[in-house]
Amino acid sequence: MQIYNRILPFANAFYGIQSEAMTTHTIFGAGQIGLPLAARLASQGTEVRLVRRGLPGPDIDGVTWCQGDVRDPDFAAACTEGAAVVYNCMNPAAYHRWPTLLPPLVRGVLRATRRAGARLVCLDNLYMYGAPDGPMREDSPLQPCSEKGALRAELAAELQDAHQRGDVEIAIGRASDFFGPSAPRAAIFHDRFFERVARGASVEVFGDPDRPHAYSYTLDVVEGLATLGSSDEAFGRVWHLPVSSQETTRALIERFANALGQAARVRSIPRWMLRMAGWFVPIAGAVVEMTYQWETDFRVDDGAFRSTFGVEPTPVDVAVDATLRARGLAA
Repeated sequence: MQIYNRILPFANAFYGIQSEAMTTHTIFGAGQIGLPLAARLASQGTEVRLVRRGLPGPDIDGVTWCQGDVRDPDFAAACTEGAAVVYNCMNPAAYHRWPTLLPPLVRGVLRATRRAGARLVCLDNLYMYGAPDGPMREDSPLQPCSEKGALRAELAAELQDAHQRGDVEIAIGRASDFFGPSAPRAAIFHDRFFERVARGASVEVFGDPDRPHAYSYTLDVVEGLATLGSSDEAFGRVWHLPVSSQETTRALIERFANALGQAARVRSIPRWMLRMAGWFVPIAGAVVEMTYQWETDFRVDDGAFRSTFGVEPTPVDVAVDATLRARGLAA
């Protein structure tokens, strides 16, 4: 495994020995989307630099790990040197600290991409739309009803302004809540969910489980970002990435439970309980303002992406089966 430390990242790029036959892409963030995206790009012959602040992950052919902090301009510039496309897949786990953590990360990637003369693909969410009154479209008004939604709207505007000025060509891909083979930080379909549903225990949700809610299969998000990074027509706008499930949360839970031969047992966590938990676990308190997403119909119009690129979401039963198999659960 190739690893470059904070002091001397990507010496090969600086000394001009990088293979000219390979196209280089840089991915910031090696979590539940960045890591499989790196594997997806490398499998197609792309040379990938995968950047993480923490320790490097698994050895993947064609992927070079780089450890450091994107807020360090020199480090970030070294990571993007010679790259054709840069992906920002960072999503800080410290949800309650987003106001201080997220802006420097987004701006650090933007600055490094501009310096490299590369294109930028950004993974985003749907917080900036607020509580929808119908399926969310790319041109839906931005009416955030949470602090995190307002922050996402602000940062998206900065990115779009940079594109309009001609600083960087940017494409933004927005996804909803995740489920998939490796999504330990998913809002509903996380590790605890699968541990409990596999033994027939009740699982916790937010809001009303009988409201329609869009869920994005992580491998569809990966495919969507890879598509944006390889398509000239993708840049200069926002795209809603293909959504695998838009049924109710309960219905998707039932698919997993039924596949495991279990009955679905669902209970909703009330807001007051999250607020109380937030006194001791700040991340739980930070979730409270986002529960509106499960208290109304929360659907996504992904038609523009599908019609433009001819990429469809994975059928939900296929996605459910793959998710369970990846976790070693019989489906």
